[in-house]
Amino acid sequence: MVVQQNKLDSQVAANAIATYLKAYLETGYFMGTVLVAREGEVLLSNGYGLANLEHNIAHTPQTKFRLGSITKQFTATAILQLQEQGLLQVDAPISTYLPNYPNGEQITVHHLLNHTAGIPSYTSFPDYPQKWRTVMSVDELIAWFSDKPLEFTPGDRHNYSNSGYAVLTKIIETVSSQSYADYLQHHIFQPLEMTNSGYDIYEKILPNRASGYTFFGDYYQNAAFLEM
Repeated sequence: MVVQQNKLDSQVAANAIATYLKAYLETGYFMGTVLVAREGEVLLSNGYGLANLEHNIAHTPQTKFRLGSITKQFTATAILQLQEQGLLQVDAPISTYLPNYPNGEQITVHHLLNHTAGIPSYTSFPDYPQKWRTVMSVDELIAWFSDKPLEFTPGDRHNYSNSGYAVLTKIIETVSSQSYADYLQHHIFQPLEMTNSGYDIYEKILPNRASGYTFFGDYYQNAAFLEM
């Protein structure tokens, strides 16, 4: 009886989620793939809308997407793994790992993790629209913002910063002696059997990659390319 009730509860939850998503799909504000799990049980795994509008290709559970800033969660995981391994300390100043970074003795790894370092985000720079398609190495990206003054004393307040996570990427590479892509692959994706996840190389032919679109309320347009 308990097993049957649990199955019923799961089906009710799955139906409620599907109904919720359908409303967004009908308005045009959502297309994509959704997986919802609870205590190891998959309640819902479906694709919604089209992965490619021009070729009428539907989203499926196998569709791959560029994650953008969700990548920060993997960066944070890598940092905490390295702390568990005794290779760094989140409360240590970043000058411990990047001795030449300006003001590095004032900024801790923890400041970078929670966006309280005061490093200005390069995505807010006036020249960002001219550079957002430019492929840069981690060092080139850091050189773009590292000479800018801090916006506030580290730890004083919160300000979302993409720059801070670029610095974390450099710390991961320095401490682990691996590229960021290799570290994620060998220490996160492979151990967790995340076979459909990986570091995005845009030039690479990737089966099941979704196309990007911008929605303008009543029509879609191909999204401009953004180097991430």
